[in-house]
Amino acid sequence: MPIKVGIPSALLFYDYYPLWITFFEELGADVIVSKNTNKEIVDMGIKNTVDEACLPVKVFHGHVLDLKNKVDLIFIPRITSVSKYEYICPKFCGLPEMIKYSIKDLPEIIDTNIDFRKSKKNLNRTVMEIGGYITKDVKKIKNAFEIAMKEYSRYKDLIKKGFLPIDTLKKDIYSKGDFFRGKAKVLLLGHPYNIYDPHISMDLVQKLRKHNLTVVTCESFCEEAMNEKAATLDKKMFWSFGRKILGTVLSAIKNDEICGIIYLSSFGCGLDSVIGDIAERRIRRDSNKPFTLLTIDEHTGEAGVDTRIEAFVDMIKWRDEHENNLSPHRKFIHSN
Repeated sequence: MPIKVGIPSALLFYDYYPLWITFFEELGADVIVSKNTNKEIVDMGIKNTVDEACLPVKVFHGHVLDLKNKVDLIFIPRITSVSKYEYICPKFCGLPEMIKYSIKDLPEIIDTNIDFRKSKKNLNRTVMEIGGYITKDVKKIKNAFEIAMKEYSRYKDLIKKGFLPIDTLKKDIYSKGDFFRGKAKVLLLGHPYNIYDPHISMDLVQKLRKHNLTVVTCESFCEEAMNEKAATLDKKMFWSFGRKILGTVLSAIKNDEICGIIYLSSFGCGLDSVIGDIAERRIRRDSNKPFTLLTIDEHTGEAGVDTRIEAFVDMIKWRDEHENNLSPHRKFIHSN
């Protein structure tokens, strides 16, 4: 019987799922991904997490509970840094311990430390440690990771073409011609585990698409250009998510194809409270693009979010219809 490895479909799942699923499968493991987020998973997570935790962490606990009795191992790495000289959100550093002390009688957890803050020279050792939970065959682990990286590269190529991670999860992926042509673009900012989870975001991506808008995210922008923009900030951004978001904002401000910007924030997220404020100030100071901030938690009602989205879309349509009647000084020019 193959070893069953569980991967919670929360937090960084949308960033790296092709890599780790392929890696474990190539090692001969049976990979089981938790169900899509639903009310039951959210409720289970809330009941088994400290009250001070943010919504994404509570949801992650629910996904672990969904896997608890189905697998032999659960993949919850301790992530400190994924980029040189930067840190990821502190919640990832203590996540394995949070899970262990919050949920009893769990199967063994793969809690390998991932820390690339100084360099990625320890990548091989990290991969070997993770693969070692499945097999001790060093050659097999190396081959599995090479195949996994190729699959991950194909995934990144789709993202560069304009698809979002949630699109790549579908077998019947949209054709580029039908999916992107002739639609105004809206930039959706926020942590990937918020904006790509249909339940947490209340299916925000699809709601915007139904208004005939093309949704772009941080992942849609050239990383090199994003980093160049982020480097122009007064102080270096030491948080990887913050650097990506602010670099994207500075790129989008001067991009005429972007007709509006939405920031999806999680209530109680310290990073969002800082980055969201900086982003909004820059957008309002250096552009005239419509901007709205949506803050979510487990009590957020969908009706209120829908109303905000409709008002946002109406503003985009109004500006599109009336922009020719505005002078450079933002005053109406009336004509008979």
